[in-house]
Amino acid sequence: MRIILVTGLGGAGRTTVAAATALAGARAGRRVLLVSEDAGRLPEDGNLRVLRPEPAVDFRREFLALQARSGVALDLLGAAPFEDAELTELPGSRSFALLRALREAASGDHELAVVDLPPLPEALAVLALPEQLRRYLRRLLPQERQAARALRPMLAQLAGVPMPAQWLYETTARWEAELAAVQAVVEAPATTVRLVLEPGPAATRALRTARLGLALHRLALDAVVANRLLPAGSEDPWLAGLTAEQHRHLAELRTGTGVLHELPHLGRAPRGADDLALLAPAEGEPAPVPGWTVEDRREEDGVLVWHLPLPGAVKEELSLVRRGDELLLTAGPFRRNLPLPGALRRCTVTGAGLVDGDLRVRFTPDPGLWPDRPRTS
Repeated sequence: MRIILVTGLGGAGRTTVAAATALAGARAGRRVLLVSEDAGRLPEDGNLRVLRPEPAVDFRREFLALQARSGVALDLLGAAPFEDAELTELPGSRSFALLRALREAASGDHELAVVDLPPLPEALAVLALPEQLRRYLRRLLPQERQAARALRPMLAQLAGVPMPAQWLYETTARWEAELAAVQAVVEAPATTVRLVLEPGPAATRALRTARLGLALHRLALDAVVANRLLPAGSEDPWLAGLTAEQHRHLAELRTGTGVLHELPHLGRAPRGADDLALLAPAEGEPAPVPGWTVEDRREEDGVLVWHLPLPGAVKEELSLVRRGDELLLTAGPFRRNLPLPGALRRCTVTGAGLVDGDLRVRFTPDPGLWPDRPRTS
């Protein structure tokens, strides 16, 4: 099953493109699921189903379930439980509802799932959320601490203080499993991102930002969609000027991406399935995600080099910090904690450089941790 995640600049028409993509797949005979809060009244048939995330409903359901599982602990604390009618969703609920919908999209019997994501910055943050939360859970409640829960009664007597309750470990394990499932969907080879832009002054910057963020999180770019293109050849000087400016920015988009789909401006808001049929980008093969490779240059320079492709990166906007077995990498507005490959954990970071969008981090083996290499005669 293929999953296409559709995002772009706010107001560029990403929801329309997502709906058009889903409808085109259904009309081609594929079983399609469209995940969107704002898909409107898109007609469903035997091949097309629409899943509309409901953040408020999702929040209340999950909160009440957690409250029920934590009932004993809350009673000990003297807490008064909440009722459904008095709950209102908290900030961030929309992101979690979307992640749950994404997990559901990957578990159905359809052949194609099209997911209408929020605008670009929020979409990248949502897609990075499962990995980030799993890292926090591992740090706060590591597996080795959970393994000691059988000793909790004895430890409580020795320490003189109560130990964490069983429900905490069980809840953590449940969250870990759910987050791992969503992360697997995001990182699957069949999951790609489709970027919708309206050619203009902000489009080129948005494309650079998107390519950098997607590369940092190792997500494949399916295609770039240039939406709402005005017709050329107008005799109206005002419209001709707008068209000329739009096509200048369109030329910049062509040089900044591999696959570019150009969609016309209909002169009105799309009305129904027939209009959507005019706005469906052709489905092509996504560009492969460049690999993160370790180059062994110990013979030549005494170092190992970790190659991290970051298209669009700027040297002045890069930051690297080694912390334990992780490399904290900041690239523009994005940050990610990268687990080091096994060989590099026994090395010291000795430098880095950016060459044509390829970040090359140099590691020198630690003599105290690196095994002696056999000498050749």
